[in-house]
Amino acid sequence: MAESRIHARGRLFSFILLFSVGLSSVNSTAQVPLLIWSTDSLPPLASPSAGHISSDQELAAYLRPVFASGRHTVLLFLQEKLSKDDLTRYGGVFGNKQDSAFKNLEAALRSSSSVTFPALEWRSPSAVTALLEAELGASPVLADPDTLSHLSIDTSVNNLLLINLPYCSDSLKSCKELLHDNDEVLGKVLSVVQTKGVPYISIFTGQQPSRVISESAVPQEKVGRSLLQAVAADVKPPIVFNSTGNPCIMLWAQNLNVSIPGTTGWTDLAAQTPNLTGSACSPSSSQLVLRYPSGHVLSFSMSQRFYPVSARNWFSLDTVELQMGGVTASYVGSRGIYAPAEYSFRCQSVNNFQDALLVMNSTNQSLSQWRLNFIDFQIQGFSLNNGTNFSYASDCASFFTPAIWMGLLTALLFLLIFLYGLHMIMQLNTMDRFDDPKGPSISVPQSE
Repeated sequence: MAESRIHARGRLFSFILLFSVGLSSVNSTAQVPLLIWSTDSLPPLASPSAGHISSDQELAAYLRPVFASGRHTVLLFLQEKLSKDDLTRYGGVFGNKQDSAFKNLEAALRSSSSVTFPALEWRSPSAVTALLEAELGASPVLADPDTLSHLSIDTSVNNLLLINLPYCSDSLKSCKELLHDNDEVLGKVLSVVQTKGVPYISIFTGQQPSRVISESAVPQEKVGRSLLQAVAADVKPPIVFNSTGNPCIMLWAQNLNVSIPGTTGWTDLAAQTPNLTGSACSPSSSQLVLRYPSGHVLSFSMSQRFYPVSARNWFSLDTVELQMGGVTASYVGSRGIYAPAEYSFRCQSVNNFQDALLVMNSTNQSLSQWRLNFIDFQIQGFSLNNGTNFSYASDCASFFTPAIWMGLLTALLFLLIFLYGLHMIMQLNTMDRFDDPKGPSISVPQSE
């Protein structure tokens, strides 16, 4: 029976580790661990459920009958900061007991009657001291191993000896070294008290937690499986022009950037709400006119026609016009912006200055400085049978890019070299006659 009790106390820090795993997923209230051991027998404490945080009232309710049994000397080891992580990280709970920084503390817990509060709700640095002072009716006396050996302890009254221990926050030592030094202080104090033959109750805790994990509250609604990817913000709706109650033109772009000499930088027209006055559509042509409060007017003219070679209708963006201050710049887009009539057209970037899909349709050199750059651009002017949704998109990026062609040609070149070499190896023939050491040697006639 005694061996099982010692074995259970030896697994104390492992229990704190398992308890903290359950606690971290349930509650994020600041808490500190509290360990109690005594030379006398302590009443048992029911094992708390995972995630339970003990309150000051629960600690007081446990200590009250203990202190009521007579006069006691209480040794309060109050570390500046302490959390369960300190005990589990530096306490050798993963099988490396020889590296534990709490050897004296573990030895005291194994050899004494002990009780553990894995998570005590933390309110203030002096909360535990005030609670013990109120329950014992004694003021705390600061002590350390050097002065304690000369201190006379009167066992006829309650005594509260306070031993302050530092933490590694502002120390040049590592946390493990400092906690090991604190454990040495604890061992010396216990040794001095035992030498005096004074029965005692020891308490080890912290003035405040060293680590506080903040977690967001769990929503009350039913939670199911969800993607780890963050939910994207709501996408702005496309620009839709309706004719006779049915949508006939749709346009969407992340940015409609324009730059005109004399203005500052780029102007994103997509951030403004346009007026569609002047827009029109018919079975063979469509025109979308966007009039913005800034004074810019952007228009897109599209047409569709039947091509016998492909036996289908195709639409193209014939012109894009930008008007500002009574001056209009026109750009031809039909060379690169086209798609089947029942499709929409999409391109990551449509501009008139780099890999241009819009070509200047004017000889006015002053307009050559105007810049258009449409980002994530998609447009459809015909066959809007999906209501307010685009049809299948024909992308401007071709499947066989220059890089793909270069890779294919390089692979083909290496394949030809390999086949040529293999063919040459297969053409090698061995000799049909060999020297016979018992017969006449082979003579190879040489002609001059």
